[in-house]
Amino acid sequence: MNTLNANNNASPLAAPSNGLPKPSRACALVVGGGTMGADVALVLARAGCRCIVVEPGDARRQGLDAYFTNGLLALEAGHRRERVSACASLDEVDWPSIDLVIECIPEKLAPKQALFAELVQRSRPDALLCSNSSSFPISAIAEGLATAQRMLGLHFFMPAHLVPLVEVVLGKASAAPLADALSAFMRGCGMVPVLVRKDLPGFLANRLQHALAREAFAMIDAGVATPEDVDAAVRFGFGFRFLAAGPVLQRDHAGIDVHCAAAATMYPSLAATTEPARALSERVASGRLGMKTGEGFFPWTPEAIAAERKRYDDLLRAGLRLLKAELPQIED
Repeated sequence: MNTLNANNNASPLAAPSNGLPKPSRACALVVGGGTMGADVALVLARAGCRCIVVEPGDARRQGLDAYFTNGLLALEAGHRRERVSACASLDEVDWPSIDLVIECIPEKLAPKQALFAELVQRSRPDALLCSNSSSFPISAIAEGLATAQRMLGLHFFMPAHLVPLVEVVLGKASAAPLADALSAFMRGCGMVPVLVRKDLPGFLANRLQHALAREAFAMIDAGVATPEDVDAAVRFGFGFRFLAAGPVLQRDHAGIDVHCAAAATMYPSLAATTEPARALSERVASGRLGMKTGEGFFPWTPEAIAAERKRYDDLLRAGLRLLKAELPQIED
């Protein structure tokens, strides 16, 4: 496709609109075709959104064709296959058609800042510019750019096409109406958006996740429980109930007075360390990083990894079926 730079001279201060087309009429650009970017593309294409993935790596880009085909078939959306494609560079993008950009490049701040500075020059003045970063605030990525009002965090969770939650994160300069429009767009894609009104490190869900993990690994360090028993306590205990109700609604189920009394008893003894647990830091130091190195808390062979990922994805799909009536419906 020919390079289109007609908007390069457009004023970066032009006011963005307060809405997005419905997914089936929108065109989105995903920058980065790694695991997360490819799965985000599946989310968009499943809803009928025209999606282009920019992936400069030849081998990875060539593999995306089969990945999109198989992924959409598994999502019972094979008829949407023509809605997603890949290209090698930003120069190949038809920029006037792009309504939404989602950055999914590696977690390094400087490259993200450089990319967004380029996106400002290439994109339409009313296009929304979003980052899937899990660690860098959108305010930091947008620092120094006059178009920070149309920049938002849009944080998915792996695997993005199977985990319904997506965080819409407001930066210091982000326009609130645009966050509302983006949330509505994601609901049209069948996702469950939550609005994060302050650009804190870790946003909403990861802060909750790490609060749990800090106590879990502190108990492993102290010899209170094994890694296997920690996992079992979460999966088959209170975590099992989370499928039906989150921690706030559960307080109403059980009685707020009961939980308040329990909190008064336990909070003084909960872990309050500001450093990662020894169970984590020692494994990082020794290169035991999990599946990608063949060992973490557990040993991993290629066969074991394939079996575990299938088990994991199958359970997530089963959870989606259970929650189907409570999830937003994809718009036609």
